[in-house]
Amino acid sequence: MTDTGKAGDLLAQIPASKGLPPVHLWNPPFCGDIDMRIARDGTWYYLGTPIGRKPMVKLFSSIIRRDGDDYFLVTPVEKCGIRVDDAPFVAVTLGVEGQGEAQQLRFTSNVEDEFVAGADHPIRVDIDPQTQEPAPYVLVRSNLEALVHRNVFYQLVELAVPRLINGQQWLGVWSGGEFFPIGPQP
Repeated sequence: MTDTGKAGDLLAQIPASKGLPPVHLWNPPFCGDIDMRIARDGTWYYLGTPIGRKPMVKLFSSIIRRDGDDYFLVTPVEKCGIRVDDAPFVAVTLGVEGQGEAQQLRFTSNVEDEFVAGADHPIRVDIDPQTQEPAPYVLVRSNLEALVHRNVFYQLVELAVPRLINGQQWLGVWSGGEFFPIGPQP
């Protein structure tokens, strides 16, 4: 992808600063959808072609916002709709510090965001009603989640401990002083 066209125009509008831009404070007019998609595996596409430049993906990932069920790239002057197949991020690595209730689970996303699961970054698992396959997620920021990569989910399962919740035994993990159920105990 070149820096020309709609995507390049969006990049030019992002103020230079440290940290993430305050997209939650920006309320520019909606300027339509652009042909940008984030696949379930975390690959970003523009005009049907994967974006191969990691710095560009990281930059775009810093201005994504979710309003309701819709995703947008937001700058101070434009808001453009994009498609997200599942979640905008993928949790690709897991670091574990401590154990038991003092355990800290540090995730890293495909765009190198790092965060510790806890009250501000809860873990949740959806179970497909037909296949019974789990789809684990962790909140990255605001209302943007990361799909937990299968290998990382297997690490969570290895760390899981039983806990009684509302009269039912669950397996789950501790992080940041919180217990996160990942599935009923068989």
